[in-house]
Amino acid sequence: MPLSHDCISSACTLPAISTSASPRRFWSPRFICLYSGGLAVSAGNASFRTMSSLAQGKSRAFQLRQNPLSGESEWIVIDEEGDEESDAAAVPRFLLASTSYLDMLNDSRRNHAFRLAIEKIVTGPCHVLDIGAGTGLLSMMAARAMMKSRAGGDGSISACESYLPMVKLMRRVLRANGMEGMVKLFHKRSDELQVGVDLNAPADVLVSEILDSELLGEGLIPTLQHAHDMLLIDKPKTVPYRATTYGQLVECSHLWKLHDLQGNEARASDGLSLAPAGLENIIDAKDQQYSMHCSSFRSDVRLLSEPFKIFEFDFWKRPDSHGETEMWIKITNDGKAHAVVSWWVLLLDQEGSIFYSTAPRWIGSETEGGVDNWCDHWRQCVWFFPGRGTHVSMGSEVLFKAVHNDAHVSYSLKLDKGTDSIVLNSGSCLLLSPERIAIYGDKDIRSAVMTAIKNALQRVRFPLCVVSDDSVLLTILVASLSKTSNVISSLCGLQRRGYAYLEAVSNANGFSMDRIQVLGRSALYLIEDSIPRKVDILMAEPFYCGIEGMVPWKNLRFWKERSMLEPILSKDAIIIPYKGILRSCGMYIPDLWNSRCSLKEIEGLDHSVANEILGACGNLPLSLKSPCIACSIWQCGEYKELGKAFSVMEFDFREQIHACHSKIKMDFSVPGTCHGFALWIDWVVDEESSIIISTGPVNRYWKQGVKLLSEPVKVNPGSSVEIEASFDPSTLDITVESFP
Repeated sequence: MPLSHDCISSACTLPAISTSASPRRFWSPRFICLYSGGLAVSAGNASFRTMSSLAQGKSRAFQLRQNPLSGESEWIVIDEEGDEESDAAAVPRFLLASTSYLDMLNDSRRNHAFRLAIEKIVTGPCHVLDIGAGTGLLSMMAARAMMKSRAGGDGSISACESYLPMVKLMRRVLRANGMEGMVKLFHKRSDELQVGVDLNAPADVLVSEILDSELLGEGLIPTLQHAHDMLLIDKPKTVPYRATTYGQLVECSHLWKLHDLQGNEARASDGLSLAPAGLENIIDAKDQQYSMHCSSFRSDVRLLSEPFKIFEFDFWKRPDSHGETEMWIKITNDGKAHAVVSWWVLLLDQEGSIFYSTAPRWIGSETEGGVDNWCDHWRQCVWFFPGRGTHVSMGSEVLFKAVHNDAHVSYSLKLDKGTDSIVLNSGSCLLLSPERIAIYGDKDIRSAVMTAIKNALQRVRFPLCVVSDDSVLLTILVASLSKTSNVISSLCGLQRRGYAYLEAVSNANGFSMDRIQVLGRSALYLIEDSIPRKVDILMAEPFYCGIEGMVPWKNLRFWKERSMLEPILSKDAIIIPYKGILRSCGMYIPDLWNSRCSLKEIEGLDHSVANEILGACGNLPLSLKSPCIACSIWQCGEYKELGKAFSVMEFDFREQIHACHSKIKMDFSVPGTCHGFALWIDWVVDEESSIIISTGPVNRYWKQGVKLLSEPVKVNPGSSVEIEASFDPSTLDITVESFP
């Protein structure tokens, strides 16, 4: 019996809370920090503020992480109080390896610019407030500048940091630099600080770096508003002094593929309609800016305008919550405006001599906004225009409108007649990542999956099929290709929206919802439920909402689920995909390696105690091991494959999940410097091994795992390295070691 909306298990709804000095850009997993004061949420790239400590001065943080084995949530508990040893023990190893903290601290251009600006304004005794202090780098810069002034008086440094693991790390960094008595650390949000209670007096100087790639996403505006209202003197000195956002209209086929599913599936010509006519936005990316390294696809970009200024935000005065601007943009090339690429430039000092920019490399000198170094904590941003884009002609002008609120900026162009997209009921619109939209619109991927499913359906007359992941593609394919099939679809992460989406596109794809049952929870619940008969076909892409940012082998959750579903599978059940192959290739990736190096001194301040917690990889002592990190190789600045890909390990999904171990010799065929190894999974879709979907570095839609070497190694054709890998089925972790 198919499930209705009311039958689908509902997801826990959490309140959206604004940010103030909150955790930095957690790519994965999801985090929730629960304190006595309330609830704080951080998911994906959007962070929400953490709550205050207990009135007694002690607190406990509960960090919520998604278990990739089950899709369920689990808690890590971190206590606040303790000495240096307990501080180190209480924060799990590599806890912050998936964040951008390490990359940010390795950004020497950023660090140097902030030091110069701080030393220009802290020239004597003053009260400095550091909001979102992190490891305390800016606070220590200010304390050192105050000491160098050799002036007496009542100078002080107040630092607030709301994220408990970072508070504990900051204490250790302060101790390592002998500054624990010079910086007063508050485990609070900035809007919980009170003059006369926490601060003796309003601060003269504000130093802060709570900026994301969009500029506003970490709560810059509400944080500055409260600080100017309650914590600062009139006309304080600030670092930074001002931020200016810029934009540029572009045509880019890659960006188009990430957004226009209907336009791309028209090229597939397979009869499948994931975004049918009249329902153009039934699957879409969120109306938001997406952070990307736009220089990575420069060869695919046609610039349609000169860069133009959008907004200015002054740190030294109270900002407005809402702002709008309209301007006529002159078009410099014929083409289609698929997107606007945006970036920002920081002016760190009032005199205008110290800059920092996140502009793409095609922009000019640094003072004009251009940069030449790669870092991952700040990227450019992309805002997609609807559908196939807007036709523009050289010499013409288009009306560009920008609007910002407390946390985000949105853009629009004056479109030609007839190009407006249909607005859908939000209940039936399925919001997916741009990469997932591109996968569903890729004609080669669709053809490969369709062929495998057709072949499987020909072997079973009245199949009972289970889609155990969040794939609407597989569900629609089975239901539309076989009129005698019954489909049970997990859609654990999509739930009600997944059901509403299938209902909306069923007529266009020629299937009835009477043959589809949506669980809205893990397929493992089928073991407890009474299903009418054994399952003939078990399939997945695999794709699970919420773990897209993790290392690719976390998708081996499918193997775990397949093993646990053994009691309800028929004797000759068809498994799609048939197996997975862990593949690897030696890589020249200097930018990524430099960004993940272990920390020593940053502008003369010791940060070595942070390495293990932040998951440092390069220049590590032999006694320390580095984690595998998840990233898109093609977005990692300069990169080059140093040889062909090798198979490291195979996972046969016909078998029960089990531990695996392998040792291989990897040969190099290209001379260069090896910084590490890319690792990914090739999914073998059919038993004949004729259909393989690779998620390797040449594919822009998936992340790879990367194991960086402690020291780069020179390699030549004919040289080799031994790779040893082990798979732990209890955690879905793969450990990788290399030996010369």
